[in-house]
Amino acid sequence: MDVSGNISSEQALGKQLQSMRQAAGLTQQQLCHQAGLSYSTLTKIERGAIKSPSIFTIQSIASALHTTLDSLVGDATAAHRRRKTKSISKSGVRFVYFDLNDCLIRFHTAGFTQLARDSGQPIDVVESVFWKYDGLVCRGEITLDELNTIWAERLGIMVDWKKYYLSAVDKMPGIDELVEWVAKQYRIGILSNTMPGFIDALQAQRTIPALPYDAIVDSSAVHALKPETKIYQIATSMAQVDPSEILLIDNDGSFLVGAEQLGWHTILFDSYQPEASIAGIRTALEPV
Repeated sequence: MDVSGNISSEQALGKQLQSMRQAAGLTQQQLCHQAGLSYSTLTKIERGAIKSPSIFTIQSIASALHTTLDSLVGDATAAHRRRKTKSISKSGVRFVYFDLNDCLIRFHTAGFTQLARDSGQPIDVVESVFWKYDGLVCRGEITLDELNTIWAERLGIMVDWKKYYLSAVDKMPGIDELVEWVAKQYRIGILSNTMPGFIDALQAQRTIPALPYDAIVDSSAVHALKPETKIYQIATSMAQVDPSEILLIDNDGSFLVGAEQLGWHTILFDSYQPEASIAGIRTALEPV
């Protein structure tokens, strides 16, 4: 940091690089191998210890991360600018993570019901497959196509679970206005146990608030699930703030406990009483 305590542009780039690497599920050693860099060079860049690293080095890193140079450097610059302009709450919060299911959106059992109806099988057969394999898909241990194949073998029809899921969710009442308000005051992100591609699909159909999130922690991309410590550590790194400056809004108490163990602030979201939850969140996040 500089003498005023602000994060430098080199540190901003380092933190952005670290966040993108972790989101890609790569260790430092793996990224070094793919980008053709020495381990010491990469670690120094991530620490912000190299002033103005070579453009060729950054381009190699961007290519290894399957992103563009402008995206890597531009996102770091934008994040650096946002960190300098956002507020802090009375309790010290600078970054707010929202859960996805039954927080940003309502997830109904209609998807299971429709799949049971289409296959002519009892709904308990449909749900038993889901609950057996959901965690494996959300962790990225098996693919969504593999889940669809397992379902197809059990139900006797072709299955596209993403289609059933997207048709069975809708916006949480009042959440758009809340998230837009929070985003004006603080940096925001999504932290979710979710299947590959679901967050992108929800954004595309505008079921979740259409905002430029500062961090999206997708369990299937980082290969960790709430309430495991690893996913909160990754989310902390991607937020680029101290753990004590992060708030998690989630409908699952066990997930909140996992966050609290790392020093995060937490608020339980009641999907059955969203208006009351939203009012409480607004009160808790009144800026200084």
